[in-house]
Amino acid sequence: MKEEETGPQNRELYALLHLSPEASDEEIRKAYRQWAQIYHPDKYQALEMKEIATENFQRICEAYEILSDETKRQIYDIYGMEGINSGLELGTKLNKAEEIKEELERLRRQKELQKVAAHLRPSGSIMANLSLPQFLEGDGIMKGMAMASEVQSQISKNNAVAIGGNLAVNGNAGGGAASVVFRHQMSSVSSIEFMGSMGLRALLGVQTTRHISVHSTATMGLAMSLRDGSVNLSNTWTRQLSDTAHGNIHLSLGPESSIAVGWQRKEQKRSASGEIKLGTGSFGATANYTHRFSTKSHGRIGARIGSTALELELGGGRKVSEFSTIRMLYSIGIQGIFWKFELHRGGQKLIVPVLLSRHLNPIFATGAFLVPTSLYFVLKRFVVKPFYLQREKQKASENMDKTLGQVREARTAAKKAQQLLQNVANRKRSRQLEAGGLVVTKALYGSHKALKNRNQIEEVKDEVASQIIDVTLPLNFLVRDSGQLKLHEGVKKSGIMGFCDPCPGEPKQLYVEYTFDGNNFEVIVDDLDELLIPQESHRI
Repeated sequence: MKEEETGPQNRELYALLHLSPEASDEEIRKAYRQWAQIYHPDKYQALEMKEIATENFQRICEAYEILSDETKRQIYDIYGMEGINSGLELGTKLNKAEEIKEELERLRRQKELQKVAAHLRPSGSIMANLSLPQFLEGDGIMKGMAMASEVQSQISKNNAVAIGGNLAVNGNAGGGAASVVFRHQMSSVSSIEFMGSMGLRALLGVQTTRHISVHSTATMGLAMSLRDGSVNLSNTWTRQLSDTAHGNIHLSLGPESSIAVGWQRKEQKRSASGEIKLGTGSFGATANYTHRFSTKSHGRIGARIGSTALELELGGGRKVSEFSTIRMLYSIGIQGIFWKFELHRGGQKLIVPVLLSRHLNPIFATGAFLVPTSLYFVLKRFVVKPFYLQREKQKASENMDKTLGQVREARTAAKKAQQLLQNVANRKRSRQLEAGGLVVTKALYGSHKALKNRNQIEEVKDEVASQIIDVTLPLNFLVRDSGQLKLHEGVKKSGIMGFCDPCPGEPKQLYVEYTFDGNNFEVIVDDLDELLIPQESHRI
């Protein structure tokens, strides 16, 4: 269960000075003086204590510098420390939150553009066509090969260019082509592309796209062949049918005129698509369905039927790493029986179709399907799955070690901060005891799951493992002379001096046991909730 991000953000500095996000300038100055008095390095003689005080004093000064400056405080309230460190020009011209937000967004866009402009996005594919019948006839197993590559670059905010090429060899024949596409974003709703290619498909073309409405897009293209001078006009209309589905109509007028109607639907667990195409000399229909068994594996079934195709395809794939996916497909049709192996990594693809037989023998077709399917499940069960489980376990262990290291460092810093609070906290506690006032007897902060078993926690021996931290001392320090304690709403308690986050990413709560006027009380609150004690409703 992950920590929810529904609460107010950018409140750590307020927690550090124990302030409400609505605190006045006078309250900020008062809190700064109070904390600076506690953590000023000149108060301590021992070298270790002086180092602890210096570290925390610097944090307090940084918080005061930001919150005491009206403009910096506005920036921090909107975008946190990112806004403070982003290079905003602070001055009289940025007096309103809207102006600050606009300026920060401009700097963000500028940085993003610089990053994108320097970043090239390459993609490519290699296809190796293998033929088992050809190999058995003594002509070699390689039937043909094709390669394609493209590099895209965002050369400015509104302009992008793509350069690509492809080569293909089939038997003793081959050829290639090179292409260039320039794309210009004319406005937020329209763009235009200019394209040119040379080689087997030498042509020049232009294409424009416009968002007609929130749910509709239209694309119109014009291309002219440099070989025979023929012109092709194309129009595509796309309509969002629902949150997960859209349909399109494509019309092409030229030497090979056609009209196609397509549909696609994509959900979390499944996706499907289909298309019907009618041309002057051909027709065809395709359908595909993919089911995701988990975040890493999926199954697929597809079919094609038409004047030049009759094919059924079955298979599946698995994500083997963050960037890599492998697929294995079985295909049967008028062209024969195939196995197809695919490896996708980033923008690169390796595709290996293997022709097993040119004849549609039912027994051979059944065997060709069952053998790799059985082999896949055997390998998955006894080789692939154990390997990846072991690798995931190792990664989880490494991440846990890293997280535990960070938590230990945060705990060490919190304990050091508590050391400097100890004398003042003990004096406050003694005065409250004498007056029958508010005394915090036990306070634990951390994972809500761990706090459910708080009755079993007599002593926190391994706080890292238990995902909680004892914060009794800092809460006693925060008790006012009037015998009240208030932690402000909307402020994560991990930022309070002497606290830390003992379980990053997990929902946290604060459990407090306290005495007041001779009575015992207890209360538990969520991380962002207000804590105000004493209250009669907390009485045990």
